[in-house]
Amino acid sequence: MLKFYYNNGPNPAKVALFLEEAELTYEPIPVDTRKGEQFTPEYLAINPNAKAPTLVDGDATIFDSNAILLYLAEKTGKFLPGDDPANRGQLLSWLMFIASGIGPYSGQSVHFQRYAPQNMPYAVNRYRFEANRHYAILNDKLADSPYILGDDYTIVDMAAWGWARLLPMVLDDDAWSTLPHLKRLIDEINARPAVQGVEALREKHAFKTEMDADSNRYMFPSNEKSS
Repeated sequence: MLKFYYNNGPNPAKVALFLEEAELTYEPIPVDTRKGEQFTPEYLAINPNAKAPTLVDGDATIFDSNAILLYLAEKTGKFLPGDDPANRGQLLSWLMFIASGIGPYSGQSVHFQRYAPQNMPYAVNRYRFEANRHYAILNDKLADSPYILGDDYTIVDMAAWGWARLLPMVLDDDAWSTLPHLKRLIDEINARPAVQGVEALREKHAFKTEMDADSNRYMFPSNEKSS
């Protein structure tokens, strides 16, 4: 059986979405980052990056959310575009665009606005700008097609959903007003039955919610080194 190590963050959510969409049987294993469970020797043995998610499938271990999506899609043959070089090129390009742009800039935008120990206007402006720029590229792509790769719902849409569903947190409450095509996609995905399964998984484990000194140390160890 697939073992899915997860928390309630945006990257595990996109993997959970695939698992639910594909109706795969899996064992959910919580990794409570505010308790430092990502740093246990057992978890580091399968994910040296000390992040969630991680997927273990027999002898195969995959520890990046976008890599997991690609692995599962190729394993099951589901939620992929047409099997030809042109479609493959678009799949890899947009998946890596989300992995290298949407995810990191969204995460840093949230961090500097909500968790940084000091107010840093330059950092906030930079990451908000870049996050918005990347989402605008997705929005423009969706102006001409129902899904990011065209007419079919794929892992690229799932990858984008992980962070884009949290857009007001990444940017502000008015962010959707300038991204109508992206909003259409996220609203459509949110209405899919599989998202109910993702939400049920979120409620399955009582993750620590308070941001006390231990949580800050585990989640933002760089703050300890700079203090």
